[in-house]
Amino acid sequence: MRVEEHLRAFEVAGEELVVGGMPLRRLAARAGSTPFFAYSRDLLTERVASVREALGDDVRLGYAVKANPMPAVVQHLAARVDWLDVASAGEMAVALDAGQPAARVAFAGPGKTDAELRQAVAAGVLLEVESAGEVDRLAAVGEALGIRPRLAVRVNPDFVVRGSGMRMGGGPQQFGVDAELVPALLDDIADRDLGLEGFHLFAGSQNLQVDIVMEAQARTVDLLLALADKLDAPVGYLNLGGGLGIPYFPKDEPVDLPHVGAHLRELVQRSVRPAQPTADVVVELGRYLVGEAGVYVTRVVDVKDSRGHTYVVVDGGMHHQLAASGNFGQVVRRNFPVVVGTRVGREPAGETSVVGSLCTPLDLLADRVDLPATEPGDLVVVLQAGAYGLTASPTRFLGHPEPVELLV
Repeated sequence: MRVEEHLRAFEVAGEELVVGGMPLRRLAARAGSTPFFAYSRDLLTERVASVREALGDDVRLGYAVKANPMPAVVQHLAARVDWLDVASAGEMAVALDAGQPAARVAFAGPGKTDAELRQAVAAGVLLEVESAGEVDRLAAVGEALGIRPRLAVRVNPDFVVRGSGMRMGGGPQQFGVDAELVPALLDDIADRDLGLEGFHLFAGSQNLQVDIVMEAQARTVDLLLALADKLDAPVGYLNLGGGLGIPYFPKDEPVDLPHVGAHLRELVQRSVRPAQPTADVVVELGRYLVGEAGVYVTRVVDVKDSRGHTYVVVDGGMHHQLAASGNFGQVVRRNFPVVVGTRVGREPAGETSVVGSLCTPLDLLADRVDLPATEPGDLVVVLQAGAYGLTASPTRFLGHPEPVELLV
């Protein structure tokens, strides 16, 4: 998608970007300082509504808190989704503080400490176990607390999802129990005082290719149903993962959500319901729910020419937006959509690079992009900034202050 297409999600007043009903300069005044992140309530609400419409009533929607754990964002989404997926005790506290019932919070991730297991069991959340050793420790925690732990088995599938920005299943993985080892683990769980509720499989993230997403859904359903068939009782929880991506770069196209949703609805009715009529079928999305609802705003402090090339120097950088700098999983660096939010619609003045305030050449927010003539005091906006921004970045690097986050 071109930058102009990304901008269609937002209003523009004159030459000024509007986020959450507030013009950018006023929003900066409300934030009190730059840089800052702002997330739109309306865009979050609209995205959840569109996903729910596509999935239908028979598929539950979960939010992966790791994508954006800002408490206000989590609280906003907790009232609109069915599950919250967390990956640490800190995220679990945010989810529970947001009002999500413990019965609808799932805790995944390798390396859960004994302290985290105790907190989760005491809270009553669902633990998605990732190894036989974790089952041993969980059983010991449950016995010590006198509480029967709730658990699901996270499965490392015997297939790989092509086209994912980040693969989290197939081959050797730190995530989940290898599919071929799950039957033996189920026997072990049955011999303990543990409440097995179902299975979780998350094979990959940031996928924009509909045919690959649908193939992954079908293979996930087949594998989880085969494992569930080895149990004596029906399961109550089948988490199919998510993995839907958002467009960041010019050649990216948005996922055809209605097509994906229709395929999943048909898959659930044809395959899941005859075998597991009462199971909660969960789709867990993170970036897809929040990524396009957020912006990162940073102020121009200097404009300089170096041997014929223009550099716009801003007060933010990779310590807040590691992904936009190209240092968070990109093999070949490509630019996130970037605009001068106080000069929207002006003609480009030439090729420009937007660089941050850190003393490293890695601190590059946009490389050789067409921007209008820019002056100190202008506000540069990185779009698609609602997911994996602040909490996925090296905020302590060089000791700069953390940015403000706003939900507007």
